[in-house]
Amino acid sequence: MGIISRQLLKVIEWTDTRSDLIIYRFPMTDRAEIMTGSSLTVREGQVAIFMKDGRIADVFAPGKYRLETRNLPILTGLGAWKFGFKSPFKADVFFVNTTQFSGQKWGTQNPFTMRDPDFGAIRIRGYGKFSYKVVDAKLFMLEIAGAKCEYTTDKINDHLRGFIISNISDIIADSKYGALDLSSKLTQFNEIAKTSLQKHFSNVGIQIVSFAIENISFPENVEKAIDERSSVGIMSDKMGSYVQMQQAQAMRDAAKNSGTVGTVFGMGMFGNQGNAAAMNMNSAADASRGGGLTGGKFCTSCGGKLGADAKFCPDCGAKQGGNTCPKCNHAVKPGAKFCPDCGAKL
Repeated sequence: MGIISRQLLKVIEWTDTRSDLIIYRFPMTDRAEIMTGSSLTVREGQVAIFMKDGRIADVFAPGKYRLETRNLPILTGLGAWKFGFKSPFKADVFFVNTTQFSGQKWGTQNPFTMRDPDFGAIRIRGYGKFSYKVVDAKLFMLEIAGAKCEYTTDKINDHLRGFIISNISDIIADSKYGALDLSSKLTQFNEIAKTSLQKHFSNVGIQIVSFAIENISFPENVEKAIDERSSVGIMSDKMGSYVQMQQAQAMRDAAKNSGTVGTVFGMGMFGNQGNAAAMNMNSAADASRGGGLTGGKFCTSCGGKLGADAKFCPDCGAKQGGNTCPKCNHAVKPGAKFCPDCGAKL
């Protein structure tokens, strides 16, 4: 009567229909027991684990089994059946999904600090995706899942993301890649990160199948510096021509205002090569005012230089008499450099 009143299970299997379920506990009520000789079906991408009194017993790989003493050695020992394994027995059955869980996201909630060879200590953010699968179902249950009825990717992903975030800064440092190199060498860095992270994933029975950084963002000032360096790199083979072009443009602008020519070149803005150009431009400016003639005469009205035979000033149009000081109007000799009366420079 006791056996008849209990529910005797004959077929044990799990038809997986959820993509996020890692562990599924086969439904067992308090009155349910497994009949000796029952059928166990473990499909590809699954592992079945029998647990007795909270202890993991036998583990079954994919295949179809008839449950008997010979293929349940640990469970038989835990049950301590004296007359053979012939009566119904109680045990918890768990199915572990060993297929790949892809497209899992990771990202840094807060920026982390890395030491860069070009910019020193900088704070960066990153995000991407990774995929993994359970390769040691027994270890995974012991370390992570325990005897929970169900265990989904949402529960384990928080744990795995913690691994990634806590180790990513060390991985970047060990890779020897700087901020300028990370974006151009993401493929190599992803492989380095995957290998490094696997050491931690293996401790819980998981294999990391792929790891990818989709984006790394830097502080605004670092991004600006990277853009400037990129621009310089693009023009590096044309920098000489670019400088000459800028100098020529500055000379043309200065020629429009003769008073600035000496100032610009006198300040050394264009180096030693600008001195000759400055002298030539000043001479040209003087020639344009004096008709190309120099005779030491100065306008009595504005002080501009006059040609030897000039009767009117080419700058202000004032009528000219003799050679006089533009400051005190005292007569001066042709070719004099200073006024003999007030000492003004001519």
